[in-house]
Amino acid sequence: MLYRAFVKRLLDVLLALIALPLLSPLFLALWLLVRRKLGRPAIFRQQRPGKDARVFTLYKVRSMTDARDEAGALLPDAERLTPFGAMLRRSSLDELPELWNILKGDMSFIGPRPLLVRYLPLYSEEQARRHEVRPGLTGLAQVNGRNAIEWEEKFRFDVEYVNELSARLDFRIFAKTVKAVLSREGISQEGEATVEEFKG
Repeated sequence: MLYRAFVKRLLDVLLALIALPLLSPLFLALWLLVRRKLGRPAIFRQQRPGKDARVFTLYKVRSMTDARDEAGALLPDAERLTPFGAMLRRSSLDELPELWNILKGDMSFIGPRPLLVRYLPLYSEEQARRHEVRPGLTGLAQVNGRNAIEWEEKFRFDVEYVNELSARLDFRIFAKTVKAVLSREGISQEGEATVEEFKG
């Protein structure tokens, strides 16, 4: 399919090239605020698996402190997530540096969200199909419950996206993403600061 093989990537590059300079004042403001409220570094970096499970460095605006217990271990997410950090997540402002990942080709605007590298051995053969496409800034699971839905349902949406990928589906997901961000629903699972860890 022409869209899957060529047009989708072309649109990603063009939109990222437009968005990055337009949003640069916002990036700078966020960088200064995060440095002041949460300390250094302002940009969070983490290894994530992308298309074909190739690992890349994901960039996000930092939303948690580095608070640790007496043994030096990081405290649970709920204790490190400040009100300011929670606001960044509710508004999805913490995701903006991923535009650089999109421009580099690590990610797409639309696709399954990139999860943790340590989850790779835990996927079933069907779940692993989520890596047949580039991961996305937003995706089908994100507009159908975001972090509030169970893992099995997320993976079902991810594989459905891989199977049905088209310009029409991407446009529909983009439109629903705007609504989901504005409504700020599904940011975390019930009883969790973010989302429960996947255990296979």
